[in-house]
Amino acid sequence: MKEKTDLDSIRATALALLMTDYHTTEMSPLIIQHPFTNTGFVQVCKDGFPLLIDITKNKDNLLCWQKQMREQIMKAKDPYALYMMCNKPYGLTFLKFAMPHLSRKDFSEILSDAWIRSENPNNDPNISTKELVSMFKAADIEYLMEASEREELAALDDEVTIYRGVTSYNENHIKAMSWTLDYDTADWFAHRFHEEGTVYEAQINKRHILALFNGRNESEVIADPDYLMGITEAEVPEADITMKQ
Repeated sequence: MKEKTDLDSIRATALALLMTDYHTTEMSPLIIQHPFTNTGFVQVCKDGFPLLIDITKNKDNLLCWQKQMREQIMKAKDPYALYMMCNKPYGLTFLKFAMPHLSRKDFSEILSDAWIRSENPNNDPNISTKELVSMFKAADIEYLMEASEREELAALDDEVTIYRGVTSYNENHIKAMSWTLDYDTADWFAHRFHEEGTVYEAQINKRHILALFNGRNESEVIADPDYLMGITEAEVPEADITMKQ
């Protein structure tokens, strides 16, 4: 990382991502995936008037949209503005390639937001778990977490019990980075989408907790999965049983 963010290099990174291919889905052109859009229908300005076009229809439409996006990228005043242009599932991808050109402060602030905004960062096809762990270890916790989150993390016991709720969608990825201090939160994840999932618990030494986030009221713990211990199916805590009686 840089002592000071190199905005020109960040713009060049964004422009390179802009020129990558989009990926179609079963609902294309309504839904596609690209670093800068999640739909094939985009608004451009032609002859001073807004126009909705389908960038999957022909190359001219695609080039027209890319030209407009290129102009917006070049006008961006800071790296956060460039990051916010990205399609949410690509936020961490953008950060991965922008990382060498960012100051540690800017990198840490964007990493925090990109992780929280991402629906399923543990299964991001563009970034490995090893790369994500390295990114968190490179971050400055002063800018990665709020003061209250840093205080809560510091107050934890040396060995911490954490929980993870999984469904059929991610049942093969139990040893992931996203866990929670709260059983009820894990239980909600195990049963969302009307599924009968499973809550797991594990122990981890506090020094291997990479971050703690309360931004979504999930008491989310980002753990280095190499140091998870004693992963088992969790039993409902006694306090929860008492409340249900």
